[in-house]
Amino acid sequence: MTAFLSVLSRLMLLSILLPAVALLAAARAADSPRLVRVSSGDELRAAVRAATPGNRIELAPGDYAGGFYFENLRGEKGKPIVIAAADPARPPRFTGGGNGLHLVNPAFVELHHLHFRGASANGVSIDDGGRFSSAPRELVLRGLRVTEIGPRGNHDGIKLSGLAGFRVEDCVIERWGTGSGSGVDMVGCQDGLFLRNTFRHVEDQRATGGSGIQAKGGSRNIVIRKNRFEHAGTRAVNIGGSTGLEFFRPPLAEWPENGGRWEAKDIVVEGNTFIGSGAPLAFVGVDGAVVRFNTIYRPGRWALRILQETKAPGFVPCRGGVVSDNLIVFHSTGWAEGGVNIGPGAAPETFRFARNHWFCVDRPELSRPRLPSAEEAGTYGVEPQFEQAEKLDLRQKATSPARSRGAEALPLQL
Repeated sequence: MTAFLSVLSRLMLLSILLPAVALLAAARAADSPRLVRVSSGDELRAAVRAATPGNRIELAPGDYAGGFYFENLRGEKGKPIVIAAADPARPPRFTGGGNGLHLVNPAFVELHHLHFRGASANGVSIDDGGRFSSAPRELVLRGLRVTEIGPRGNHDGIKLSGLAGFRVEDCVIERWGTGSGSGVDMVGCQDGLFLRNTFRHVEDQRATGGSGIQAKGGSRNIVIRKNRFEHAGTRAVNIGGSTGLEFFRPPLAEWPENGGRWEAKDIVVEGNTFIGSGAPLAFVGVDGAVVRFNTIYRPGRWALRILQETKAPGFVPCRGGVVSDNLIVFHSTGWAEGGVNIGPGAAPETFRFARNHWFCVDRPELSRPRLPSAEEAGTYGVEPQFEQAEKLDLRQKATSPARSRGAEALPLQL
């Protein structure tokens, strides 16, 4: 009898516990991301239309016709909607279309390991739908490959307009619109990070794209860190630029009228490697930017430019740049105006230079640049000792006298 009662007690306990366990499992399943696998363009469109916060949409390897357009795709904090390759080693290829993929007014959305090729306008275009907000959108573009975008003209690998709060990391962007396109073009973007991306165009300056990364139209608080730029446009990083007044974010009607307008503000460019380009770095209509711990190798004409292209009333002169702890290596035949080009209307005297290492490979005695203000503790004419510069391996040897300068020297905590 005792044994029977014991068994009966256990059965009664299980009858109580099992429904509770089932409810807990159901609750966990409801909270976990729902995985949707697709293998065609129509299936992708249907999956995105039905997506809810926390969904992960995985694309099978293969070719997809470009031209996807999605509005108001919205995840939630901690529950992004992810569109990703099912197999990152064999990414789905979006080919052609005006825009390979166009997202309008998204939030909490991530794109992982997708390949966009041959779009006639932009590879990936993401914008605020004309409703700018400074609220973080928490967008992530990770491991994308964007290639062969547009013919000649203003066609971009990735175009971002009016976005706040985003990351672009571990992407490869190659050969965008020649003449005036950008690897990434930002208009009125805030609080963004570009990390460990690669930008490649062509070495022939007559056929190059306009810029690798461009931040203009009211862009601010953008960090460009640990990227590699190989012949990435006439201006590899265009800090600022020239924007039609109607395209600024927020609209210029909301800005101060007396001297408080700018193309870009509080931009940080650090730990990057630049190879070639007419000018790896250009400050254009900027109100404060920091360029530090970068390696610049064999620029086409200048190490940097200081320009003022937007001259409408209320815009400050290009000012307040800090250029420090960089390693700049150049050849005398690719060096004009002492390495710094200054345009009319800028305020070059407000720029500060410190602890940069300058070296002219064919004539070390010509290593000292011509700067608009005196440099603090600069180094000139000392061979930096790269591992294999002829193979564009710009790591410095252990014996390098410039090991405290350049991309490798970027401190982990600044």
